[in-house]
Amino acid sequence: MKTKENSILRLAFAALLAALCFVGFEYLRIDIPIGGGETTAIHFGNAFCVLAALLLGGVYGGLAGAVGMTIADIISVVYISSAPKTFFLKFCIGFITGTVAHKLFHLHEETSPAKAFRSSLIAAIAGMAFNVVADPLVGYFYKTYLLGIQQDLAAALAKITGVVTFVNACTSVLIAVLLYQALRPALRKMGIFQKMM
Repeated sequence: MKTKENSILRLAFAALLAALCFVGFEYLRIDIPIGGGETTAIHFGNAFCVLAALLLGGVYGGLAGAVGMTIADIISVVYISSAPKTFFLKFCIGFITGTVAHKLFHLHEETSPAKAFRSSLIAAIAGMAFNVVADPLVGYFYKTYLLGIQQDLAAALAKITGVVTFVNACTSVLIAVLLYQALRPALRKMGIFQKMM
């Protein structure tokens, strides 16, 4: 049952998870210069974006990831030009993960720990699989047509970014699913879990 208290709780958790997405990207990252004045990074921001979607569903989880990581881009001199792309991609990661988890598998209603683990793993893989394909592809068109980078350079940057995105995806799935499995019983016991959806 949706109440005002539940909406406030979801909003508070979304804000907390947005802050974790910010920290995961801004402070838990390794920058990798890739040429042409461009930089990519191995980071933990996506892990918290996926965690937000597993806990809050697609819209709130997607917004938490999008807002947190876009703010990190905006305050960073290196990544500021990527902020619009980041907002779009992180929202999609959260939306896809949350939709698979809660609309397809009904994760919040699942009582079996084994099935909850499987469902959260599949949902996290779905969201990050989207990102592995979309990040380099969207990045190529974004850099070519909006930032004016030459097509050959944009294509080379997209290939390098694709490898880094794959590494980020693997670590994000692992971290997010393990954190979700650790938080789920505690949130259930406190009675918060049921109010978050």
